[in-house]
Amino acid sequence: MIAELWKGMQRTLWDRPLKAGNLVHERYLVQEVLGMGSYGITYLALDRHTDEIIVLKQLRNTKAKTTAGLLSFQRESQILGALQKHPVPKLLNTFQNEQGHFIAMEWIKGDTFEDLIFRDNQTYNEKESIAILLELLSITDRFHKNGIIHRDLRIPNIIYRDKKLIVIDFGLACYLTDTNLEIEDPHDHPEKIRMRAVQVESDLFALGHFALFLLYSSYVPQAKKELSWEEELDISLSFKNVLRKMLQLDEPFHSASDVQKALRTI
Repeated sequence: MIAELWKGMQRTLWDRPLKAGNLVHERYLVQEVLGMGSYGITYLALDRHTDEIIVLKQLRNTKAKTTAGLLSFQRESQILGALQKHPVPKLLNTFQNEQGHFIAMEWIKGDTFEDLIFRDNQTYNEKESIAILLELLSITDRFHKNGIIHRDLRIPNIIYRDKKLIVIDFGLACYLTDTNLEIEDPHDHPEKIRMRAVQVESDLFALGHFALFLLYSSYVPQAKKELSWEEELDISLSFKNVLRKMLQLDEPFHSASDVQKALRTI
């Protein structure tokens, strides 16, 4: 408890976000804070060289003092650079100065599935969910063939734009060969540990949960008692079986292409 309070105090003192109007690298004019994650702070910024709005990500100062934090930030820019032919934000710049460590990347204007489901009340049936899942699995399969796993394929990190999907936020992404990652807290929720594992199955597990969010968007409770997703969701037995394997409730799939094959038989 004391350790957590101390971490919180450190973040308050050392990880204060830049204010709107700050000029970074004599080029990027901060507009607003987009979000604050465990490793980084993201901003919308105006690139004064191009007059375009971009995303600027800053490594937290407290994380910059650790080897793991620095490696994580370097890894994120390397992975983004390796995936530029895929539906991910374009890597624009990486630099370090007296203000900290930064990555400049394309701002993907579009709606996340978190926006679509919770803000816009968009609903998805089984057929629609499978179609979205197949496209995501195709993207994920290409990541895996590059030796990369995302480890954070959640609804806030998948954007729908112009009828296409784009994956963002590679802050937790890593290579399948990485051995120098921070070890997960054994007291973390089992689902988090499975999603962060350095293996292909972690992304398939995350996409199983992503699919449940889609399916629950059209769910109308029929009973006061909360039941399992298998009892509550009105979906085919074949799809339930696929989801059970993605969620590692049964013998799991070991590749995205195997999940695609199973889904195409439904």
